[in-house]
Amino acid sequence: MDYVGHVIRPPSEAYSMIIQVTVGCSHNMCTFCGTYKDLDERFRIKNWETVRRDIDEASGYRHGFKRAFLADGDVLILPTDDILRIMNYIKKKNPKIENINMYGNAKAIMRKTPEELKSLKDAGLGVIYQGIESGNVDVLRRIKKGAFPDRMKESAAKVIESGIKLSQTVLLGIGGTELSHEHARDTGRLLGEMSPDFASALTVMILPNTELYREFKEGRFVLPGKFGLLEELRIIIKNMQVKRKCYFTSNHASNYLPIKANLPEEQRSVLNLLDKVLESKDESILKPEHMRAL
Repeated sequence: MDYVGHVIRPPSEAYSMIIQVTVGCSHNMCTFCGTYKDLDERFRIKNWETVRRDIDEASGYRHGFKRAFLADGDVLILPTDDILRIMNYIKKKNPKIENINMYGNAKAIMRKTPEELKSLKDAGLGVIYQGIESGNVDVLRRIKKGAFPDRMKESAAKVIESGIKLSQTVLLGIGGTELSHEHARDTGRLLGEMSPDFASALTVMILPNTELYREFKEGRFVLPGKFGLLEELRIIIKNMQVKRKCYFTSNHASNYLPIKANLPEEQRSVLNLLDKVLESKDESILKPEHMRAL
């Protein structure tokens, strides 16, 4: 396989056929993200022949894949016809594959017409994963996300309207102690307004090859403590007034407390659980540091 760098995928794609279509990230400016900072090349789109050979190789594994994931971070930014060619070839070589998923940021989503998104859905695009990180304008500006809440809401609505499932991720702690409450409150409200099919909270981990690490070392960014992060999680869930069913998780390896909940039905029970944990301040309940990872 012609895979450049580390394999980048959502946790839910662990058993998918993974085909790298792009290398790196076209934005690559987020202060917290070190994923592509050490690559020796800029963002690029792989040529069709390379992608085709990788599909041929992966299709020969006899694994019986039912899902495929197109990596890395910006596959949706490709021309729709190019994405369709890749998807159709994967399904031709692997008739048992039921859906093909990919990351998609607000910019990439907004560049697609409703007709293009519908054609991708009809070809088997099942889930678009979108990292929104925060719903607070000041936090988004500080982390150089490149998108703000209004644009995120517009892009989310386009995906949902197309019938493609939307999975969004947010980052606990990314506002630091200074904007912790505002970050959590506005993030919960934004998730509620967008009402994705799936939402997940990760905890920011400060990586040495990032701008956030330099801010941390200089004392300009202070990460909330363990229970401060859990308080953010509680505020987010409390403010998630979803308009339709949403499966919410915080079971990523970076988190201190795994949670799985169907919202809005289980919102109150999750809040009660978090209240008990926050009241007890019992660290033995939480995941040990040596077990946390990206």
